[in-house]
This record gives sequence, structure tokens and C-alpha cells, in this order.
Amino acid sequence: RQLHYSALMLFMSVSMRSMASKTPVGFVGLGNMGSPMAKNLLKNGYPVIATDVFPESCKELQETGAQVVDSPAEVAEKADRIITMLPSSPNVKEVYTGPNGILKKVKKGTLLIDSSTIDPAVSKEMAIAAEKMGAVFMDAPVSGGVGAANMAKLTFMVGGVEEEYHAAQELLTCMGANVVYCGQVGTGQVRRTHKNNRKSETGILAGDLYKL
Repeated sequence: RQLHYSALMLFMSVSMRSMASKTPVGFVGLGNMGSPMAKNLLKNGYPVIATDVFPESCKELQETGAQVVDSPAEVAEKADRIITMLPSSPNVKEVYTGPNGILKKVKKGTLLIDSSTIDPAVSKEMAIAAEKMGAVFMDAPVSGGVGAANMAKLTFMVGGVEEEYHAAQELLTCMGANVVYCGQVGTGQVRRTHKNNRKSETGILAGDLYKL
């Protein structure tokens, strides 16, 4: 009977942890990459609270089951794990530190994962701003295009506090086939840039060989 009770308690503990891990995930930026990434979170059972600067980008995701809100600040009010996928460094600054930005309403202990491809210095700047609010910022840019995003085959290159890496990995593995820890904040962006440069060099070399 004691063994049965212990097994039951263990099952309940695992179940509760599993339920806790399915708490809502915020998603900001529903473009060609962000939309399929958010859909893959939904497919894996995570409630998604999303927003985009273009409301029409939200319609399809809303029909799939996501809750759509008006601003990044509102996402931060409702979720303590937030992923951003944005076109450029200025967009990231606006979404995090703008008047309706995430950091206006962020809760202490919130995990912020930015999958945009931006300047590593901006990633570091956002990490400092987040830390002042008691939140944790990680950069996790991706390798792989829209097809890989649709099939959850992206590669994520993660920079940030190592202790938070596993919490980030739990979500990123729903959207990608490979999740690589690169080091402190900004190193994900550096690794992503190096990878792109290597691809460009390979393409140029192949072109030169073709000319020969």
C-alpha cells in the first residue's frame, strides 16, 4: 500500500509539473517565420497569447486557437514566457522598450526569448533592460527558412544565462530540430552571423568553380 501511495504521489507530481509547463506562452511577431513557429507551440499543447503590428497577421493564428491581444505589453501581462520574432533591431527595441512594449508590463521572473536576427549589441542592451525589471532575456536566432519553420525543423542558437537554457529549450524544441547553447547573451547572434557568412563564402566558391 505504501509503494502504491508513493507511486501515486510521484505520478501526481509529474502531472502537476507537466500541467505547469503548459502555461500560456506569449508570441510577438507573426510574419512568415513567426506564424508557423507559434502554430507549432499550439500543436504541442501550449496556449498561445499573440500580437502583431499588422492585425490581419493574427487572424489565421486566432482561428487555430491562439488568444490575440492588442500590444506586446498586454502579452507580458498574461504570459511569463514570451518569444519574439521580428524583422530588425529597431523592431526589437520598440517591442521590448517602446511605450506599449513588453518591459512596461513584464512580470518578475519572466523568460524572454528573442528569435529575431539582430545586432548582438542590441541583444545585450535588451538583456540589461530586462534584468532591471527582474526578467531574463535570451537571444535565440534561427537558421532555416519558412519551410523549416512549418515543419518545426529550425536550428536555434541560444545565448543567455545557462541556468535558464533548459527552460528555453523546452519551448524551442517544439519549433526546431536543433537547439544549441552558445554562451552568454549575444553569442547566439554571433554564431548565426558566422553561419551565414560561411554559407555566403561557400556559395561564392561554388560560383567561382562553376566559372572555371
